[in-house]
Amino acid sequence: MLTTQRKTLILDILRRDGQVIAKRVAEDFALSEDTIRRDLREMAAEGLLKRVHGGAMPLAPDLPDFTARRSVSSQIKTRLGAAAAAMVKPGQMIFLDGGTTTAEIARQLPRDMPLTVATHSPTIAAELEHHPTAEVILTGGRLYKHSMVATGAAAMAAISQLRPDLFFLGVTAAHPVHGLSTGDFEEAAIKRHIARCAAETHVLLTEEKFDLVSPCPVLGISEVAGLIVPAEMTAEQLKPYRDLNGAIAAA
Repeated sequence: MLTTQRKTLILDILRRDGQVIAKRVAEDFALSEDTIRRDLREMAAEGLLKRVHGGAMPLAPDLPDFTARRSVSSQIKTRLGAAAAAMVKPGQMIFLDGGTTTAEIARQLPRDMPLTVATHSPTIAAELEHHPTAEVILTGGRLYKHSMVATGAAAMAAISQLRPDLFFLGVTAAHPVHGLSTGDFEEAAIKRHIARCAAETHVLLTEEKFDLVSPCPVLGISEVAGLIVPAEMTAEQLKPYRDLNGAIAAA
């Protein structure tokens, strides 16, 4: 088997199983573990995977700070935000997570719709400053500056008093095996807590977040009511996710 063939098969295993165990792959390929480990080292150097003891894991995405992310405008994020805003009905309470993609939801909400928007992000609240009919609830807590969201016990307590109809969740990575994840432990805990309080949770995902794993799990793919994804993504790319959650909306 050629090296390029092995590496392609290793990536297939990584996408399918969420991990590569060097010993098991060596047995399946009838090769030495040293050969597979060398392949994994080379693939890690090429930025294709993350080496761990005994094998490999999907790459964790880079985490640029909020200011850097906000400066990157994306028509795709605008489309995702519009699709999410179209789900909101008059009189509902929605909870908007922090992030540049969920900020697009705030911008796309109809100007004549009465609703309540709860958020733990001061930047999201500021987006609604001039919305004429939106009541805004901003929960407090310890500010996690990287994502500009409130975390900690005070945030948990305030969120516990709310029962949103819809929670629009933002994450940094999605994987069919490892689920939805983010880079900070406290932020992941807040996201899970909001989802428990909300009637439905929907997650907006840009294409670069798929098939990656961040350090802190949030929810499984099957635990959310639906995914909102770019229309450019192929059926093959989405199949592992559709098998877990059939409610995938393309925007």
